[in-house]
Amino acid sequence: MQPTKMVAGHPFPRMSWPAVGGGRVEPGRQTGWRVLIVYRGKHCPLCKGYLKTLNNMLGELEAANIAVSALSADSLAQAQADVEKYLWKFPVGYDLTPDQMRELGLYTSDPLSPGETDHPFPEPGLFVINPEGRVQIIDVSNAPFSRPDLKALLGGLQFVIAKNYPIRGRA
Repeated sequence: MQPTKMVAGHPFPRMSWPAVGGGRVEPGRQTGWRVLIVYRGKHCPLCKGYLKTLNNMLGELEAANIAVSALSADSLAQAQADVEKYLWKFPVGYDLTPDQMRELGLYTSDPLSPGETDHPFPEPGLFVINPEGRVQIIDVSNAPFSRPDLKALLGGLQFVIAKNYPIRGRA
């Protein structure tokens, strides 16, 4: 089934997921600038490198008043194992469903083998949500090795915030 296309400038859906360690990941209900990174899951080594970079940049993102969280279709046990192993300091949501993947406009994949994982999973996605709760930036890929550079994203967001730069892609 085809994903729906997320539309720049529209409100981010009021979705909610349980978070490792308690609480919820609710980007549509938060305030301020926020980034949600959807990752493939525990089985993906490229995700680990990307989220390591994110973890290392948390101080810079916090200094720019940008909240971050990550999300996968993994179970609590899978997500918790990664949080504990890699010491991620940002909220990590889990239990993203195939219907939610489609609603977010994400590409989905089935595991290639039982050794990969035990459930359908999302391919990478990144959403920047502005203080009005609208989707400012959308980046969705169908492959694990195609993701936005986080340093470039931070620089771009600092520009957007400082210049009150409009949401692009709406013509």
